[in-house]
This record gives sequence, C-alpha cells and structure tokens, in this order.
Amino acid sequence: MGGGHELFARWGGVRGQPPLLLLHGFPQTHALWHRVAQQLKSDYFLVMPDLRGYGDSARPPGGPRHEAYSKREMARDMVGLMTALGAQQFFLAGHDRGGRVAHRLALDHPQRVRRLCVIDIAPTLDMYAATDMEFARAYYHWFHLIQPAPLPETMIGADSRFYLHAKLGGWGAAGTGYIEPQALAEYERCFCRPEAIHTACEDYRASAGIDLAHDRESRERGDKIACDTLVLWGERGLVHRKFRPLDLWQAQCAGRVSGQALPSGHFIPEELPRETADALWSFFRD
Repeated sequence: MGGGHELFARWGGVRGQPPLLLLHGFPQTHALWHRVAQQLKSDYFLVMPDLRGYGDSARPPGGPRHEAYSKREMARDMVGLMTALGAQQFFLAGHDRGGRVAHRLALDHPQRVRRLCVIDIAPTLDMYAATDMEFARAYYHWFHLIQPAPLPETMIGADSRFYLHAKLGGWGAAGTGYIEPQALAEYERCFCRPEAIHTACEDYRASAGIDLAHDRESRERGDKIACDTLVLWGERGLVHRKFRPLDLWQAQCAGRVSGQALPSGHFIPEELPRETADALWSFFRD
C-alpha cells in the first residue's frame, strides 16, 4: 500500500543494505529497471514500483483538477511504500515521469531522501517556460495528452500498440531493439488498455496544471532539494539539445549537483544499463 492506494512493486537485493527506490516513467513500468537491478542487487535493497496509473498499480479517478495524479500524491504513494518496507531513509532515482515524482518527493519529504538522481529531465516549470517550435516538435505529447478526455484517449486507443512503439522508439532511441522482448511484452500488456491510456493522460494533465501550481509555490517559498543530486541525460535527446541540466538543477538544490550526458537517447536505463548502474553505484555509495 502507498498513500491509501494499492501499488504493485518488486523488491529484492540484500536486506540490510541501503534502500534504493527506482521510479520509471512514461510509457513504461518498473520493468524499465530490470537490467540495472541485476547490476545493483548485491549492494542495495532495491524497490521498483509501478507508479499509480501505470502497470499493475491502482488507477484512482483523477478528480476535477487531476489532483490524484499530481506528483505530490504520487510521491506520497512512494513514501507510504517505503515506510511499509521499513525504510525511513533511502536513496532515490527517477527517470522521466519518475524523475518528476522524485523531485517532488525530495521537496516534500526531505528527511526521507539521502541522495537523489534524476534521469533525462529538467525541472517541469523550466521546460514548459522554454516552449518553442523545437520543444513542441520533440515533446508534442506534452500538449496532446493534456487535451480534455476523451480526445487523446480515443486517438491513441485506435492503435495503442503502434503509439507505444513509436514512443519507445523515439526521443533519440533509434528503434526498440534496445528493449528485451519480455520487457516490451510487459509494456504492451500494461499500456494497451483504455484505462491505462486514460491514467497516463491524467498524469500529464496534472503536470500541466496542479503540478505547476505546486512547483511555483515551492519556488516562491524558496524550497530547495536538500540532498546532493546526480543528473544524467542522453546526448541524443531534447534535454541535451535545449537545456543546461546541471545549471537548472543546481538552482533548485541546496546540496551539490553533479552529472553528465551519456551516449544515449531518452531511455537511458535500458539503452545503457551498465553505465546507468555504474553512475548510480558511484553516486550512492557511502
């Protein structure tokens, strides 16, 4: 359980080793981390959940402001999950949407996060503020998925498998060959259903509304990420072309920010699992 809703999660590795919470993004599930987990299982107690609305986790109604899919609520899920597993403090890494949940978790629950890693994102406020033709072309889904229901749901649902493969093979990924067949089958099973498409849209609707309100409030208060933060991003992605990730994250962090671009597209944990695991291990080790 997390935040009062049922969550699906896998955990493993070594009990007694430092807990490490790994959060996936769109349009995937916890399976994103399967290769990285194999590299880290001897040194950490790994927790890999499906975010609410994704995979086999709960899909509560979004609400009039899509508040059930705010990153604040998703972060509460994760805090509840880690509490249930006996982890009062933990390392935290998030890719894509999971990185945005991780950002909010680090702001709202600073005492829980020992160190943070965000992968292939810049802060949501800064990304929306930089919207131009280049951004809209590359991240058109940010504007398509937030349209009122059922427009995007109906359009995606007409050929959900095609849409899923287009997303997984885009953003610099150069096709889906980097994904193991078992993981791809899992993504197809979990995404290609009407209720899953709807809750993915709700996630993005929240990001374009209530999440921006929460982020603005945090900045106005001067809230900062309290812990040291690692930033990883792909050389073939939009974050590399359009943003300065280290500068943007340092502006939001009271701790030390470090990181690097990796020779990858957007889906770094699957495209470069060894390099991702090595970077996480080096950063999180005591």
